[in-house]
Amino acid sequence: MVRIEKQGAVWTVIHSRFAEARNAMDPDSADALAAALKEFDADASASVAVLWGEGGAFCAGWDLKFASTLSDREAFQRHVVDGLAFPTGANPAPRGPLGPTRLELSKPVIAAVEGPAVAGGMELALWCDIRVMADSAYFGVYCRRWGIPLLDGGSVRLARLVGQGRAMEIILTGRKVAADEALRIGMCEQVVETGGARAAAEAMAREIARFPQAAVRADRRSVVETYGLPVRDALRQEWTNGVEAIFKEGAAGAARFAAGRGRHGDFAKI
Repeated sequence: MVRIEKQGAVWTVIHSRFAEARNAMDPDSADALAAALKEFDADASASVAVLWGEGGAFCAGWDLKFASTLSDREAFQRHVVDGLAFPTGANPAPRGPLGPTRLELSKPVIAAVEGPAVAGGMELALWCDIRVMADSAYFGVYCRRWGIPLLDGGSVRLARLVGQGRAMEIILTGRKVAADEALRIGMCEQVVETGGARAAAEAMAREIARFPQAAVRADRRSVVETYGLPVRDALRQEWTNGVEAIFKEGAAGAARFAAGRGRHGDFAKI
């Protein structure tokens, strides 16, 4: 259902439920996916994760066979209202319907998108830091057809990526967003040939993993935490996130540069 393949500091988290449901997410696979990504975040040897759906589909969303059982009010209350509700205060939230969509990890995750990433599958991809799409892959709020709203951050994260008006049009119409359009409007960051999304995402992950990680994580945290803040507050948060990384890594990195008689502007050696 969910397994992890490790290549040094790069972990590929694989959701494999294609044959029965095109990698749609049921409660068991949601639990397993959230657990795998928590394991990645807690492991000191891991730096970057790639999230990939095996078999040619990233994720077809929430499992509609499971959703169809929720017409019973008692089952709906138990599995959704009570089971997935946000707690009061700052207490940790339970997993989202799609698994890790409420996790706030300290390390980057790259979505490798082949085929459909629709409804909750789109929301799962938007949760990731970066999206690499095959040229035949696509997004879309297909749950519009079945009366299921966005519950895994889609209405929040899509507007932040593409702007409120464009997000509203994509969400309300439920239309297909092909890879070339997704790249153009900022829903993904790279488009590759069909079948190549995992390899391209893993190559990008290795590129990120080769750098000193305290600075990588500080900068990632600053991008996430400063969104929407007034400039002065954002600058203060960036400083707080980054200053310790200079002591941990930056001074030693500058010393390596100086010892190698590097020159400012000579960046081909980096």
